[in-house]
Amino acid sequence: MIRNTEKTLSEVMNILKDRGYTEDFNLLEVKKSYIKNGKPVDINDLVIDKVYRFSGSNDVGDEAILYAMHNSKDGAKGVFVN
Repeated sequence: MIRNTEKTLSEVMNILKDRGYTEDFNLLEVKKSYIKNGKPVDINDLVIDKVYRFSGSNDVGDEAILYAMHNSKDGAKGVFVN
């Protein structure tokens, strides 16, 4: 379910951080996996919990989608911004 919100991207990211979404899954844009605590994290282990859509009022370039996700293997929570 995609949620449209009146809050800004940074406000929602701060709320999610307070809820334990502290990992930066944007690192996965570079590779399909990355190393955390000496172990590889695979993109296939990530589960999307919530999706937030932000629209710019005047510029399509201001649009963003924020994914709140968790790792099914170790429970780590994080975000990915597109």
